[in-house]
Amino acid sequence: MARIDDYINAKKLVMAELSKQTLSSISKKSGYTEIMDTNSLKIPFLNRVYDVSYPEFEFMDSKDSTKEIPLQEQVLILHYLAVDNYLKPNGRWVAYREIPGATFYFGAFIKRAIDPLKKVFGANSKGLKKGAELLYGKPVDNGDSAFEFQILPNVPLQLIIWEGDEDFDPEANILFDESVAKLLSPEDCAWLAGMLVYRLIALAF
Repeated sequence: MARIDDYINAKKLVMAELSKQTLSSISKKSGYTEIMDTNSLKIPFLNRVYDVSYPEFEFMDSKDSTKEIPLQEQVLILHYLAVDNYLKPNGRWVAYREIPGATFYFGAFIKRAIDPLKKVFGANSKGLKKGAELLYGKPVDNGDSAFEFQILPNVPLQLIIWEGDEDFDPEANILFDESVAKLLSPEDCAWLAGMLVYRLIALAF
């Protein structure tokens, strides 16, 4: 489990990298095109919108400046902004284990994302639908209940549930577009999936 110091250091490193780029180039390549008069980017993330200042890269909730913004979310977003060559999704869906280098983080991915997804929504498709609608999830034809989410401009995810019954336990899976391997690290992919699942849980009840 990463410590808070690890995230502080990770943020410092990616901020130093981003500060070498112009705000307009960061905006153009990342897909976050709304640059505010305050020299900041407006970044929708899950059900919140952040104003991210440049070149300080300070985060503020657009609706409530007093709200705390998790450091893990800040680091994940900054890692995405720092990508050199953004690839568009190619439509080939892969499981987390198929992402190069993901084996080392597979246990954490299951614990952060798959297990809570299965536990909370394996017998609660209505709750999943409610949360998905609030996060602009699009229904897809897979499993017993499945939705596609666009959390970052070029990083779609699909969450899939197979409902359990008296003979079988519920099952769940999370799929990524194959191009994610060029955009986020396996660790960031695991964090992104977990963030989505836990936000869905918060919105479903």
